[in-house]
Amino acid sequence: MVSAIPEGYPQMSPYLIVENGAAAIDFYCSVFGGTEIMRMDEPGGKIGHAEVKVGTAVIMLADEHPDIGALAPKTVGGTPVQILLYVEDVDKIYAAAIEAGATPLGEGGVSDQFYGDRVGQFLDPFGHKWHIATNIEDVTPEQMAERMAAQ
Repeated sequence: MVSAIPEGYPQMSPYLIVENGAAAIDFYCSVFGGTEIMRMDEPGGKIGHAEVKVGTAVIMLADEHPDIGALAPKTVGGTPVQILLYVEDVDKIYAAAIEAGATPLGEGGVSDQFYGDRVGQFLDPFGHKWHIATNIEDVTPEQMAERMAAQ
């Protein structure tokens, strides 16, 4: 019997449309410590589909294909979506992302948040917003509400 969710895949994965898929794969592998699972190259050098495994997550991506409406954030003027990725060392990953060409978002840098995460945000070189975090404290919903009100 075939499983509805393929073996080794999470139930949900981001599917990113990018300019220069090969460079995006390199960025996600080097910055996030990912491993390229597969790549389907098309004639002319475009990537039709690729997958990068980061921890238990799978990031799927492809180059732009305007003919089918697959457009990168830069082409459409940005994105309102942020991708949350929990990592072991947010400071290390954030520094690697900025070093690799990402743009800091918000106040820049990494900081501890009232909800128990240490967080950094950046725009990757392909126009996607990332919210990376390391959980540093288990906080109950009641504690979160109190801390948020005290800010």
